Amino acid sequence: MTTELKAEEVQRSFSEPGPTLFIGRLRQFWEIFSKNKAAVVGGAIILFYILIALFAPLLAAHDPFEIQLDKKLQQPSFDHWMGTDDKGRDIMARILYGSRLSMGIGFAAVSFGAFFGIIMGLAAGYYGGWVDTMISRILDVMLAFPGILLALAIISALGPSLVNVMIAVGIFSVPLFARVVRGSTLETKKLEYIDAIRSLGANDGTIIFKHILPNILSPIIIQGTLRLATAILSAAGLSFLGLGAQPPSPEWGTMLSSGRDFLFSAPYIALFPGLAISVLVLGFNLFGDGLRDALDPRLKS
Repeated sequence: MTTELKAEEVQRSFSEPGPTLFIGRLRQFWEIFSKNKAAVVGGAIILFYILIALFAPLLAAHDPFEIQLDKKLQQPSFDHWMGTDDKGRDIMARILYGSRLSMGIGFAAVSFGAFFGIIMGLAAGYYGGWVDTMISRILDVMLAFPGILLALAIISALGPSLVNVMIAVGIFSVPLFARVVRGSTLETKKLEYIDAIRSLGANDGTIIFKHILPNILSPIIIQGTLRLATAILSAAGLSFLGLGAQPPSPEWGTMLSSGRDFLFSAPYIALFPGLAISVLVLGFNLFGDGLRDALDPRLKS
């Protein structure tokens, strides 16, 4: 029997994983999560936005990029449910297609931040010593800047574009994930089965990625869900300032920016993109709070 198989047997003896246990934990999670009505509403909001993003071509009755100057600044009607903008483009179609951009930016930025944050947090928490000191000082420097200011500095260096917004928002998400992962790693590596696996000769990579990381996924998932709301809001704010998606992109922040010149004559141009951002961010916050209540054992106790 190899060292890896022995290590897996040791972990099973301590954590007792298996299909029955997994189903039981899933049922327990759902019982706690479903009692939080606000979290269920948040999940329904997220699901709704995902569906409209997937089926935007089927739901949109008009081309979001088609300019019709003879129909500009039309109020909401049966033909244009949310009206048209100053170039005659259908606002509802642009919001439907914009959901793909806004959610895509959020997921890409959070994935970027989570990847590097998890790597740094695992290394700092597991190895400690000078590795922990060096990584912690880097994170301290990053946290010394407010997130939006750090993003502004990064975009100023890289130039305004949609990809650079994802990178900027992802970079200032790194220290948040790293801190969460570092703390969870410090706690998990002290467990008895980790010492037993190490004594059997398992290397650091096996211990970190096969035995520590799977056991600290709950706080990572919670942090990622809550961070999605901030990422979407930050990306919209940067696009509003002209540093993110550029016209004629139907990104919600860009639509808000173009509608600020018509707040009194045609307020619906800015109203509907603003509502789309607010409701989506609210959905992620409610859903994230529900996940935290259901997955965090300290809150459950």
